[in-house]
Amino acid sequence: MPDRDTQLLRPNDIAEAVGLLTRLPVRLRGVPRGAAAAWAYPVAGLLVAAIGASVAWLAGGLPPAMTAGLALAAMVIVTGALHEDGLADTADGLWGGWTRDRRLEIMRDSRIGAYGVLALVFGVGLRWAALAAIAGAGPLWPALLAAGALSRAPMVAVMYALPNARGDGLAAATGRPGGATLWVAIFVGLGLAGLAIGWAVLPAALACGAISAALALVARAKIGGQTGDILGATQQTSEIAILAVLAAATV
Repeated sequence: MPDRDTQLLRPNDIAEAVGLLTRLPVRLRGVPRGAAAAWAYPVAGLLVAAIGASVAWLAGGLPPAMTAGLALAAMVIVTGALHEDGLADTADGLWGGWTRDRRLEIMRDSRIGAYGVLALVFGVGLRWAALAAIAGAGPLWPALLAAGALSRAPMVAVMYALPNARGDGLAAATGRPGGATLWVAIFVGLGLAGLAIGWAVLPAALACGAISAALALVARAKIGGQTGDILGATQQTSEIAILAVLAAATV
């Protein structure tokens, strides 16, 4: 069962979320709260996106495809490709093994297989193409900020909805958030994204929620729950869905 929330919205939670989801140096005060700090994941995502948006602004004189590529590269560097690694491992594990135990074993393996390579190629390619289309039609920063914040909220939803499939690892150590933490994460993600893109947040959130729910159902069927890799894949697929909706609006 999800852990009960003892106290919400502690300032240290943002630093904890940034320290967990990025390579940025942070100083934590007090004991880490694990899943209780998950409400701040969208804030960490906003920070990552803000760095990407800053790079896009500096590269504003370049062609849209190059601007989009540089912004994307900056965000990958800031996160240490944490979520991309989760996407690759998820693809390898869920579709490369025939049993639950074998799938989890593959996901733990640091080597990458054909499914993982294809997932990375398609994932990065789709995000790049969407960002290039958006950059060709107008400023890139609203889409970056919205996708960065909103795509981290489904991670909290999957943590809440599914038990840890492995019993160890980063996701198990973090724990499961309570219902209040989940709703705050959703509110923060929607609020930050809404400030960036206005009412376009509604179709973006629907697409984001649908693809996250689909991935969660597949993970439950194939491995009985979620892992850190599943959470990373959730963020990546959510970001693709959000950017696809925003790119379609520019056509």
